[in-house]
Amino acid sequence: MDPRYRPLYNRIYSEGFFQKFMGSLVQELGEFPFRVAETPLLLTPELRDWLARSATEIVGQLSQPERLEKLKRAIPRERDVPGMDPLPNCVQVDFALVQGPSGRLEGRVVELQAFPSLYALMSMMAEAWGRALNEVPELRADWTCFIHQDRAQAMELMRRTIVGDCDPESVVLVDFEPENQKTSPDFWATQKMFGVDPVCVTKLVKRGRRLFRDKGGKEVPVHRIYNRMVFDELDVKGVKPPFDWRDDLDISWCSHPNWYWVWSKYALPFLDHPAIPRARFLSDFQELPEDLSRYVLKPLFSFAGAGVVIDVTREAVDQVPAEQRGGWVLQEKIEYAPAISMPDGNGVKVEVRMMLLRPPDARELKPILPLVRLSRGKMLGVDFNKNLTWVGGTVGIFPG
Repeated sequence: MDPRYRPLYNRIYSEGFFQKFMGSLVQELGEFPFRVAETPLLLTPELRDWLARSATEIVGQLSQPERLEKLKRAIPRERDVPGMDPLPNCVQVDFALVQGPSGRLEGRVVELQAFPSLYALMSMMAEAWGRALNEVPELRADWTCFIHQDRAQAMELMRRTIVGDCDPESVVLVDFEPENQKTSPDFWATQKMFGVDPVCVTKLVKRGRRLFRDKGGKEVPVHRIYNRMVFDELDVKGVKPPFDWRDDLDISWCSHPNWYWVWSKYALPFLDHPAIPRARFLSDFQELPEDLSRYVLKPLFSFAGAGVVIDVTREAVDQVPAEQRGGWVLQEKIEYAPAISMPDGNGVKVEVRMMLLRPPDARELKPILPLVRLSRGKMLGVDFNKNLTWVGGTVGIFPG
């Protein structure tokens, strides 16, 4: 990471310093239901730009009309929502940091998803880290998380994407029981920054082609949905929205639900980029590779790493029914670099989510900021990092 600031940060770090930072964040957003890591990712301009450029190139491939037509086959017929736009509004490209051929850190794509992520929370977290670092004379800088734009420009890009041209009161962030989601701090951050309220999908009311929600005893029309609903969670919990996905509703979406299927792990075998490890649908294999230890087995439409098999065996593959193998990919395993050095000298694995946005009136997706996850286990999920420090969620920052 940044060769100037990382050693300085490690030298001044203390539990008290981190707790003071967390206290300021909790004061703004309430308690966090997930673990926040003890450090931000202090990015160099070179790595920041490499990740942003690679994400943009990958999105460019995904946007090619002939690829798009193939990828749209992933949309289930019973969930083909009318009014799909030419491109999604929100895209996430997740990179594992590895040591590249030149010896420098680069990224390899773990997965991608045309689905909203923690834009508002990462913005507020970066500002909180900036305040904390600037209390230490050696670490003072104009810290930012925004890529090639200032804060005002980034806030306007987020507002135009999430709210569009609607009154914020008519825009709702929709999830199932949003107050109980692990991502709830982002919901409160979005509410603070843009005036968009979180609403449970079961609380929406449908009348004809229109949706409504209750606000303080008043029925308010919904014109735009900031869509945070995850299909597999709705299915597992037996949650049915108060509308059919195929209904032609008088609303706009951010992002439209069809993009959840189209730009996803399903797209990986269709892409050709140096940052993307080779991936094939499990259904395409006549014979499995001899050395399965070099691969990861992934379900295409799970969320937050659910169902991923890191230590692949023939027995694990055999457990996937033949009729479901088109919904799984076998992808070359990525060797994470120990990209962050802890004060005790141990290394930490890093994934950087390059987050992109496209307002409704724009033609291209633009990288805006990096969300970061740190791990010392085999994977980045909580179950693989129990009782460990310097793991969890954080943000990438750099001097502006």
